[in-house]
Amino acid sequence: MPTIQTSLLDIAYRDDGPAEAPVVLLLHGWPDDASTWDAVIPVLNAAGFRTIAPMIRGFGTTRFRASDTPRTGNTAMVALDAVALLDALDIGEFLVAGHDWGSSAAAALAVGWPARVGRIAMLSSPPQLGGRVMSSFRHARLQWYHWLQATRIGSETVRKDPKGFARIMWETWSPAGWFDDATFERVAVSFDNPDWIDVTLHSYRARWGEAEPDPAGTWLDEKLERTRTLALPALYFQGALDGVNPPEISESLAGKFIGPFERIVMPGIGHFPTREAPENVGARLVRHFQAGM
Repeated sequence: MPTIQTSLLDIAYRDDGPAEAPVVLLLHGWPDDASTWDAVIPVLNAAGFRTIAPMIRGFGTTRFRASDTPRTGNTAMVALDAVALLDALDIGEFLVAGHDWGSSAAAALAVGWPARVGRIAMLSSPPQLGGRVMSSFRHARLQWYHWLQATRIGSETVRKDPKGFARIMWETWSPAGWFDDATFERVAVSFDNPDWIDVTLHSYRARWGEAEPDPAGTWLDEKLERTRTLALPALYFQGALDGVNPPEISESLAGKFIGPFERIVMPGIGHFPTREAPENVGARLVRHFQAGM
């Protein structure tokens, strides 16, 4: 992957498709990397879109430029990094699809840069418009890994075996048999990034007030909390068998979108639809993004 320099990062990214075509920004989630889009990208390119798929901070060969930059991972910073990347590539308006962490960042981009974002698609994690709330005790149980990281002994355990920690999510968030060892090991190379653990721990701690969000993103955090609805066209992918964000978590999501909105429930699919059903995801994204052209 090539890299491009921003004020904070050297960002590794894929740039595919016609150079002058409409741009679709593809943001991966956790624990995953930009290769989650590998089978989706050709579908979008064949439909006439240019795709930009970065490794977000702390993943793959993306690196912080300075040793004293805080290794933060809250949503606002992921969104700010994405804008910095697009600015460096001289890209103005764009479309965006995000999975997991990328889903939250997609909504943050729509809130922070409404004149630049035409349409959004979100996969597997509902956006936190209006602020983060605990939905139910059942969901809190599924989010055990959040609470583990908030404790001293839990964070120490994660530091001792980060790949083992990530693999538990792959094994429990989607139906058994959806991946093989070779696939996980290829992706897990991205978790060898020297900042992966710190970015991961900060991301989950900051969500619940166990760590301070990066002050560089305070304005966007505050705007996200004030914004309860979005008017731009939006698409949401929900795996029917998602083991961390089950369907009931997104049932009321339509109320956060006052413009065109579609929620797609995918039978037999878990938390990683970009890997479990990439052709279906790609075709749906093409239809969604082409509707705005």
